[in-house]
Amino acid sequence: MSGPVAQTPGPILTPGETPAPPHRSLVQQAPDLLVWGLVLILLIVAVKPVEMGHISKLFTNSQNMREFGADLLHPNFDQLPLYISQMWLTIQIAMWGTALAVVIAVPFGLACARNVSPPWLQQPMRLLMNLLRSIPDLVVGTLFIVAVGLGPFAGVMALALNTGGVLAKLFSEAVEAIDKGPVEGVRATGANRLQEVVWGIIPQVAPLWTSYALYRFESNSRSATVLGLIGAGGIGQLLFETLNAFDYHHLSAIIIVIIVAVTLIDILSQAMRSRLL
Repeated sequence: MSGPVAQTPGPILTPGETPAPPHRSLVQQAPDLLVWGLVLILLIVAVKPVEMGHISKLFTNSQNMREFGADLLHPNFDQLPLYISQMWLTIQIAMWGTALAVVIAVPFGLACARNVSPPWLQQPMRLLMNLLRSIPDLVVGTLFIVAVGLGPFAGVMALALNTGGVLAKLFSEAVEAIDKGPVEGVRATGANRLQEVVWGIIPQVAPLWTSYALYRFESNSRSATVLGLIGAGGIGQLLFETLNAFDYHHLSAIIIVIIVAVTLIDILSQAMRSRLL
């Protein structure tokens, strides 16, 4: 009669020594290898359509880039007050666009959340938000320019709709990840559905929602610049007029003003988000 089988002790770790990472078999690694292999194949297939062969022209045509860069290294700030005022207008467009987007995203984000809305409401709302996110800002801005004319308001509405769709998706995902305990606690007090949302859900997601809104405000400060291409006001309109006139010295000054403004917004937004999360 054989005795008990002795177990082989594992490796003894010295103080401060980290254990070796767990070994994964080839079968366990197969899904990851398949996904990354597919990504690699798609990149290889896309080499010709995106003309990656032109990368050599970065070096053969470097003289053109040097001449362009030399002009940009000599900015002309003789119209600096105008640039600052137009940059401030661009920031105001981004602020109002983001504020209206939050107004849109809060109810629609709740309507898109699986743990809040019934399927008959959730699915159509998700399709609507996908539609808002899919249409480019320039297209939406052009539609509003046709309706209200040239000016900042068209840019505000373009940002509001597109950002509203993005924030609604982010808000709904935050709601779906909440802790159910506080909601059940509010429900146990006899609260109705609206009170569950107000007292059980909103307090949990409010910091994350605010962080998302601040991040989108940063993005909208840059997007509002591009909307100047279609006449939606702000510094973007000056940027494209200067670019079309090949006035690279003033163009460089405008770019510097945009960089400084966006950097300051980013620093302020990061400081606010760090206090929220």
